[in-house]
Amino acid sequence: MITDTIRYIKTDYRQQPLRFVLELAAWAMSIGCTIVMGYTLPNPPFVVLYPLFMIQCSIFGWAAWTRGSTGMVANYALITTIDIIAYARMIA
Repeated sequence: MITDTIRYIKTDYRQQPLRFVLELAAWAMSIGCTIVMGYTLPNPPFVVLYPLFMIQCSIFGWAAWTRGSTGMVANYALITTIDIIAYARMIA
């Protein structure tokens, strides 16, 4: 199983290195946002976090598009839309 996972990661990087790097960056943003949100509760800095949420969801959505994953594209498109609306309401 570990060997198959490593092989998958190597193949994914070889096929689309830009996608691989962007997905890795989006994943790091996701983890970073989660840590910041958990650490700063009950008053997380949403003015900073929401743009990062929107960026990472957009990256994940694009990556899903390039993989041909309709369900994931729909998921990230919806999450990005929700975050944009929430951010607009928050800063209004």
